[in-house]
Amino acid sequence: MAKASVPLTVPAVKVSPRGATRLKDGHVWVYRSDIVSADGVLPGSLVNVTDPRGQFLGSALYSGSSQIAIRLISRESVTDFPALLRQRVADAIAYRELIVCDTNAYRVIFSEADFLPGLIVDRYNDILSLQILTQAMDAETVRHTLISELTAKLHPLSVIERVDPRVRQLEELPQRSSALIRGDKSSTTFTMNGVQFNFDALAGQKTGAFLDQRENYAAAAQYAHGEALDVFCYQGGFALHMAPRCSHVAGVDRSRPALEIADQNAALNRREIEWIEANAFDLLRDYSNSSRRSDTIVLDPPAFAKNKRDIDTAMRGYKELNLRAFKMLQPGGILVTCSCSYHASQANFLEMLASAAHDAHRTARLLEVRGQSKDHPVLLNIPETSYLKCAIANVS
Repeated sequence: MAKASVPLTVPAVKVSPRGATRLKDGHVWVYRSDIVSADGVLPGSLVNVTDPRGQFLGSALYSGSSQIAIRLISRESVTDFPALLRQRVADAIAYRELIVCDTNAYRVIFSEADFLPGLIVDRYNDILSLQILTQAMDAETVRHTLISELTAKLHPLSVIERVDPRVRQLEELPQRSSALIRGDKSSTTFTMNGVQFNFDALAGQKTGAFLDQRENYAAAAQYAHGEALDVFCYQGGFALHMAPRCSHVAGVDRSRPALEIADQNAALNRREIEWIEANAFDLLRDYSNSSRRSDTIVLDPPAFAKNKRDIDTAMRGYKELNLRAFKMLQPGGILVTCSCSYHASQANFLEMLASAAHDAHRTARLLEVRGQSKDHPVLLNIPETSYLKCAIANVS
């Protein structure tokens, strides 16, 4: 078979045999340790990737500072990058039109999972919230193409850029502040599963809300009953969904600003929910030690494992939370427990859950094992796109 020719107008990056194998196996990342040569390649460039023998492997975006040096964007030669960007945006929007319903808030673009590495875009009713995470996506011409295409297709009243200072520092990008970049509206209300939420595009975490739990909110509501406790409730997503099915719901979070928005959301939906400002570990320990009981408990903590080195500590944290919850649940109770740590695999998570149930002398029957909402697609050859775990169990 003849070798694919490498276009001469685009700089080339040569990768090691290990890097080449990774790409051939379907992944899109090559780490800096597997870069053999990148002579004269500018940070953020579109490059052609070759193996050590010069065989063309695809077109990629190059970072001059990240440990992920190569993010493949096509397995073919890219001759018109702006046209490719516009097509990828159109494809991502078309995919959401197929799978998103009963909401006007969803993820529009999910980085590698939508073949636009380094770009996150969420829609909240009439506002788009975007986050740019790589040198290539931060180039002015690329930003202009992406934002123009998104606004032409989705017609938002405003576009907000949410900035992650740590990522921009790692990518050696000039520091920016989160800001309106089109329009003048920064707040709105949105609806998911029939529940309304207030949204301030320049406040809150990440791009503004946790849209990846949307389908899990609805699933939890199907099983919720009696006295319910939503731990790490943030702005009340699970609590608001469970309230119509439960006799009493309390939401727990250590962030007062988050609880204030949660209370506004409860008022918006005319739902009575008790909000408790507390450290979740301390509260669950006190409740379980005092024999306080609940019929439904939701655990939705932040990511405990930011990297592989954190995994043992993270699993101990998850086990402590779930052990306390198992001890608190009434017979026939429901546990909805989540992890958004990619490094804690589903197998790790379920093993931890089984151990916690055993140590609490409880029997747990899995009703559902779930992941992130479908607007956060998972690519089978890129395990990093699958990060959210949600287990729902009946406890006796």
